[in-house]
Amino acid sequence: MSEKNLIPELRFPAFEKDGEWTVSSIDKLCDILNNIRKPVTSTNRTAGPYPYYGASGIIDFIDKFLFDERLLLIGEDGAKWGAYDNTAFLVEGKYWVNNHAHVLKPIGIDEKLLESYLVKLDLNPYITGAAPPKLTLRKLKEIPVPVPSTPEEQQKIASCLSSLDELIAAHKDKLDALKDHKKGLMQNLFPQDGEKVPKLRFKEFKDSGEWDVKTLGEVLIKNSKKNKNQKYSQVESVSNKFGFIKQDEYFKNRRVASKDTSNYYVIKKGYFAYNPSRIDVGSLAYKHNDEISIISPLYVSFKANNELINDYFLLSFFNSVTFTKQMIFEGGVRNTLNYDNLIQSKIPIPTIQEQQRIASCLSALDELITAQQEKIDELQQHKKGLMQGLFPKIND
Repeated sequence: MSEKNLIPELRFPAFEKDGEWTVSSIDKLCDILNNIRKPVTSTNRTAGPYPYYGASGIIDFIDKFLFDERLLLIGEDGAKWGAYDNTAFLVEGKYWVNNHAHVLKPIGIDEKLLESYLVKLDLNPYITGAAPPKLTLRKLKEIPVPVPSTPEEQQKIASCLSSLDELIAAHKDKLDALKDHKKGLMQNLFPQDGEKVPKLRFKEFKDSGEWDVKTLGEVLIKNSKKNKNQKYSQVESVSNKFGFIKQDEYFKNRRVASKDTSNYYVIKKGYFAYNPSRIDVGSLAYKHNDEISIISPLYVSFKANNELINDYFLLSFFNSVTFTKQMIFEGGVRNTLNYDNLIQSKIPIPTIQEQQRIASCLSALDELITAQQEKIDELQQHKKGLMQGLFPKIND
């Protein structure tokens, strides 16, 4: 291992003349407290106020604790070890740790500095075995760690990254608040079971009477347009998180579509699609953009009859408890919601004008949520860039 030029690309001015960093190892920088941790099977756990930690975070709350100090945990097995996978994480207060996480007490290095470095690092070269893969204690001890020459520089870097984490956490709290606000609005903007008017109604529609109740079969038009001449080549999939997404992005630059796509459905702006065996985990998408694409016939696709229902109002209904309570699944390896069952669901609908007002309100809130998520993503990218520059590269 070479320690030449062990100086970070980014350095606070006060430490530019402090020389090179040194390289140490986990066992020299930390007390390892693995002998204290202890697994408790789910049947033997009693509910309580204390977090029960595993390889990647809290998995339960129990009535007893093993530790009562700020320590660093890092997944031993059952974790992800890629760069920025948050395999290492600081915990504090009273808590329990099972045997799937190493327990470290940093003594020769600032704990936040070590956590940040381990999060930044791709630990896969230190993982052994396959069933399951594991970061053994021996391999953990082999991980080289660059250490600033002075405690003051350690604290400065740790303080910088901690401040950024606090900012990200504050923005995440705001995002959660916006999502909770939307959830509460949706519960009140749609009539509840057995009711024909919502609890919350815009003032211009307070005297508009009861909502009508229709089946989805009355307001949906099933998509039957196939890519017969293979005119369209952009294949999309339906992602739980991103909705419609280009297949090569969804499968990480790997095309899984058939060479013959003549049986694929053509999807245009305003179309919906879902995976019948994945809709219970949010696998439903709405086509927002103008790009025409195709999707596998394994998906079900349809559009709204816009004479009766607003697209965004319908999308909001699909995200509501009112809809999820009505899902009629067929059994099998996975619960399946076939189109024939989907269209039996009942949807309460007001006039098109009131639908548009509700849709406008919720879409404006969605824009705020999207903007907030983008802020978080930008801050996280900024943090990654900082971490890459604040730690020197160790050349093997």
